Amino acid sequence: MHLLLSESLIIKLSPKHMARSRKKLELSKIRARNKARDNTTFLASLRQINRQALNKTNRHANLREFKHIRAALAEGREYDEYELTWPTRLLRWLFALILIPICVVTTQTLWSQFSHETLQRGFWRTPEFWYFGLGAVIMLTCLMTGLCRRSLLYLYVLGHEYTHAMFVVFHFGWVFDFKASTKGGYIATNKTNLLISLSPYFVPSWSMATLAVYGLIGIFTTLPPYTDQILFFLIGSSWVFHIFWTLWMIPRDQPDLKENDTFFSLVIIYLANVLLLCGMLCISARSLTWHNFLASWWINAENFYRNSSEIITPMLQN
Repeated sequence: MHLLLSESLIIKLSPKHMARSRKKLELSKIRARNKARDNTTFLASLRQINRQALNKTNRHANLREFKHIRAALAEGREYDEYELTWPTRLLRWLFALILIPICVVTTQTLWSQFSHETLQRGFWRTPEFWYFGLGAVIMLTCLMTGLCRRSLLYLYVLGHEYTHAMFVVFHFGWVFDFKASTKGGYIATNKTNLLISLSPYFVPSWSMATLAVYGLIGIFTTLPPYTDQILFFLIGSSWVFHIFWTLWMIPRDQPDLKENDTFFSLVIIYLANVLLLCGMLCISARSLTWHNFLASWWINAENFYRNSSEIITPMLQN
């Protein structure tokens, strides 16, 4: 009864009464003008800018002592950036330029030793070569065709953040938060350095996990001979998995790279990955020893220095 009565009263209200009631709720012109002026003052803008700067400095939950190491997967995602000072950036550029000749000599040595072992010593006939190559081809086919791409992306982000976390623990730090998804990931830690930030770009986390599991199983039981072929297959597929997603992520404006200077980070990542390939070649090629590889590297370094001197010296004299 009361509900019907109230509805009837509302219906019987005249338009004049409705207009009068709405008018009472409106601000006067002077008060409305003062309110708009208060929201756009110069001091209010300064306060807003200062508030944004404090939020950016304090990061998540005002945990100033925590560092969030992020992986950005999509264009336009927001994350906190830390600008390097010019002296620091200049020193890193100089160090990167010094490392470039080492990258060139190491790459030349890797290619020459791989060619020598493959063509002259029959490395391509070994089971290690074929099972490694088979795993690499199958994984690359899955990645290029988009088969299970979302699941593989999640696995890469998980391994990426897991590698960050492991290197934090190796440096006696603490991981307070961990997140991995297909949209990105991060860890919150109280310690960070160059190695912690760049480790996922040159450490194939799933290859390392495969070797760890293989080693643990081998401690407690005797593995059959065919498990070696399975191991090389998994190492080949996981290494291609690592290289593919690393090359996919680097052009996406990664905060890990920017915070350590992008040029310097790329040189470190390239050299570390080449050294990893050199180690894999020395382990898998039975006729290649570390001593022979280092001797070849030294010869190539001397030739590189001699050739560079012949090119640069006349230019300086002129």
